[in-house]
Amino acid sequence: MSARTVLAAGAWSPGRHGLAVALFAVVVLVTLGITLWAGRRGRAAEDFYAGGRGFSPLQNGLALSGDYLSAASFLGVTGLIALYGYDGVLYSIGFLVAWLLVLMLVAELVRNAGRYTLADVLAVRMRARPVRAAAGTAGLVVSLLYLVAQMVGAGSLVALLLGTGDGPAKAWTIVGVGALMIVYVTIGGMRATTWIQIVKAVLLVAGSVLLTVLVLVRFHGDVAELMRTAADRSGAGAAYLEPGLRYGASLTSRLDFVSLGLALVLGTAGLPHIVCRFYTVPTARAARRSTIWAIGLVGGFYLMAVVLGLGAAALVGSAEVRRANPAGNTAVPLLAAELGGGTGSTRGVLLFALISAIAFATILAVVAGLTLASSAAFAHDLYAGAWRRGDGPQVTEHQEVLAARLSAVAIGALAIVLSLFAQRLNVAFLVGLAFAVAASANLPTLLYSLFWRRFTTRGAVWAVYGGLVPAVLLVVFSPVVSGTPASLLPGVDFHLFPLENPGLVSIPLGFLAGWTGTVTDREPADPDGFAEMEVRSLTGAGAV
Repeated sequence: MSARTVLAAGAWSPGRHGLAVALFAVVVLVTLGITLWAGRRGRAAEDFYAGGRGFSPLQNGLALSGDYLSAASFLGVTGLIALYGYDGVLYSIGFLVAWLLVLMLVAELVRNAGRYTLADVLAVRMRARPVRAAAGTAGLVVSLLYLVAQMVGAGSLVALLLGTGDGPAKAWTIVGVGALMIVYVTIGGMRATTWIQIVKAVLLVAGSVLLTVLVLVRFHGDVAELMRTAADRSGAGAAYLEPGLRYGASLTSRLDFVSLGLALVLGTAGLPHIVCRFYTVPTARAARRSTIWAIGLVGGFYLMAVVLGLGAAALVGSAEVRRANPAGNTAVPLLAAELGGGTGSTRGVLLFALISAIAFATILAVVAGLTLASSAAFAHDLYAGAWRRGDGPQVTEHQEVLAARLSAVAIGALAIVLSLFAQRLNVAFLVGLAFAVAASANLPTLLYSLFWRRFTTRGAVWAVYGGLVPAVLLVVFSPVVSGTPASLLPGVDFHLFPLENPGLVSIPLGFLAGWTGTVTDREPADPDGFAEMEVRSLTGAGAV
């Protein structure tokens, strides 16, 4: 009996529902306990934004991987591999390769040059108000896109768990996750968020190892047999193991893949919730070491994700995965049920519920980090930086932290509303859009600021908006929003841009806008500011 048939037939009895709900409740209670414990340990801005800068490289490496291995990784990427084989594997490679750029160009330099956010790095050598306004705005947009992806994943997961399809359960799950993330951030700040991510990373890696071992045992360690069976049950035959099943049908789809690859590889270094994590360790050396830990954990996970995606196709079947969720977001929980003995068995239900609870913990941890990053962008960059008049009273530390907590409530509410309209989109695809905006708006500004002596304030502002605005507009006028049955607005068609991911166009525009703004700026660059940035970023002299 198929997974979907079992769900529809009510094979998930109330008792088994109770087991799954109990595991979810344990995850929520543990994370709330961590939040309350951490919330009592510090009230200063450094505690709220950076967790007191007291985490070790291993702890921060676990938290970095916890931040990065989101629902897009555990649910979305594995689902794409289950549905599209080789093309799904290529998708996962982009997520991994991006960390090499972070290690070589970002980790130590950002830790030395900044304080809490990306805008702090820019403000070292630029006029603070305009660059904080631009960087803070971009940070809010990127974090919101990423938040929507995680909450869509939560809705799909719980709807499958309870067998309620696309009904009210999805909407209420999204509301519940939004409420929890608000509590995590407003009460616990970065310290609680970090410990939640550490716990989540350990659970996620352990759960992935368990499922990977079970898949390999099922096929007696014969990876070739696993691949052949996956191809046979994918419905695509040999094409499943070859490039082009998702991205090779036309020139447009191939360009879309190039665009997506650029966004994934270049976007990580500009993600606000990744950048701010480098400030939770005491030194730049610790930031680099934590990045090395993260690369190892992330690399190991994506190797396992390939096995899990192939296992879902081979044991569940791509058709069943697609029927349970058209975007493939529920492939891993369905695989867990099959490995446990089937959706009608007690062990199958137990393993299904356990993996679903781990996925739920994954979502809770990532949304907490994203909400914190977006509230920091608002309170630290916009409220206390860009909107403060130079001749006016200084914003106190208490006022800034209060603004951050209040903004977390508002951002959470907005993310809930947006998520309710995006429930049919693949989680990994939504994250790809966030990466594209980060690569277009944040990365050009960061690299120019760190390495180009002539870079000016106008160039920084133009680089941010020159990448941000085209990326957002291209998404609005792309097939993502209208023109296809899978669009956000399937009943209308106003799409003008053929690609689903804007990175191929918006990333070069961001770099071009930064260069144009600089060379046309009548105000020359500040040589002393660049010298300070260079010395501080490379040596750590004067770093916080």
